[in-house]
Amino acid sequence: MDAFYASVEQRDNPTLRGKPVAVGGEPDKRGVVAAASYEARKYGVRSAIPMSRAVRLCPSLVIVHPDFHKYRAVSQQVFAIYRSVTPLVEPLSLDEAYLDVTENSWGETLGMNVAKRLKNEIHAATGLTASAGVAPNKFLAKIASGWQKPDGLTVVAPGRVEQFLQGLPVDALWGVGPVTARKLRAHGIDKLVDVRAADPDGLRAIVGSLSEWLKQLAQGIDDRPVVSDYEPKSSGSENTFETDLKELSEIREEIESMARGTAKWLAKRDLYARTVTIKVRYNDFTTITRSHSQPACRDEATIVRRAIALLDKTEAGRRPIRLLGVSVHNLSETPAVFPSGPPRLPFDDEPDLNL
Repeated sequence: MDAFYASVEQRDNPTLRGKPVAVGGEPDKRGVVAAASYEARKYGVRSAIPMSRAVRLCPSLVIVHPDFHKYRAVSQQVFAIYRSVTPLVEPLSLDEAYLDVTENSWGETLGMNVAKRLKNEIHAATGLTASAGVAPNKFLAKIASGWQKPDGLTVVAPGRVEQFLQGLPVDALWGVGPVTARKLRAHGIDKLVDVRAADPDGLRAIVGSLSEWLKQLAQGIDDRPVVSDYEPKSSGSENTFETDLKELSEIREEIESMARGTAKWLAKRDLYARTVTIKVRYNDFTTITRSHSQPACRDEATIVRRAIALLDKTEAGRRPIRLLGVSVHNLSETPAVFPSGPPRLPFDDEPDLNL
C-alpha cells in the first residue's frame, strides 16, 4: 500500500488531501513518524525519523495521531482481497504481503494481469492505491514493488532479471543496511553486481556469514517459498519514554512489566522461548542489546528474572535511558524438561551472554 496510514487519513479527511501529512506522535514528546504522505516526503520527511526533525524539515507539516484500529480494519479488507485470489499470502505488515499467483482464482496466466486486477480491486474497495512488483522470486518482487511508487506496477520478467540487477546499488540487498553498505563501498563494492566479483574471503571478512546469501541474491537467486501460515520467530515490545529514566527502581519496573507481557503472549500462543533479549537506548541514542538463552520455557517469573538479570549487565541507573524493550526469540511448541527442576541462571560465573 502507498503511504498507508497517511493515505487512510487523507482519504477520510478531505482537508488533508494535497497537504504534507505525517502520522505519529507529538514533536515535543519524542514522537516518531509512523507514515508520511508523498507531499511530506518531498521535504525529506520519512517514517521512523523523530517528529521534531520532520517539523524542522517541513514547517507546514500536518501531524495526525495514529488510529491503528482503523488501519487494521482497512488492512483486513485488503488481505481479504488477496486471499480471494490465492491462498498463498505471506503478510509482512499491515500494508504489505507476498502473493504466489502461479495459480489463482481468476485463471490469469500472467502475474502482471493479476497485479493490475488486484490494484483495481483494492482501489474500488478502499479508495486507496497500492504498488506491485511482479517477478520470479521474493527478492526481485520486493524491490520492484517500490520502483514506481505511488500506484506503481513494475514487472521483472525472467528474461529481464539480469538487466534489472545491473542497475541496483549494493544496499538493495537484504541484510545490507547503511552501515554495511558503507563498509562494502569502502572496499569498492558499490553495486549489486560488484558482489559477484568480490573475493569470497574478502567479502566474508566484511559481512561474515551473510556473504553466501548476498552472493546468491546478487545473481538474482532466491528460492524461498511464499509461506501462508508464517510462524512468529520472536515477539516483544519496546517503549520510548517522554522523559529519560534515571532511577534504577523505575527502570526495573518497566522491564518487569514488559517481560510479564511477553510471557503472557507466549502463554496465549501456547509457545515457549529459549532466548530473552532486552534493548536499551541511552539518552545519547547509543543502543545496546543483551541476550540470554537456556532451554525453552514460558514461566513468567523466570522470564522476568532473566530480563532483570540482563538489565544488571547494562549501565541502567548510571546513564539516563530513553528507550527500553524486552523480546523473546527461538520459539518452540514444546518446553524443556528439567528432571531436577529449572537450572539456575549462569550470569555470575559463565560467559553465557551475547554482548
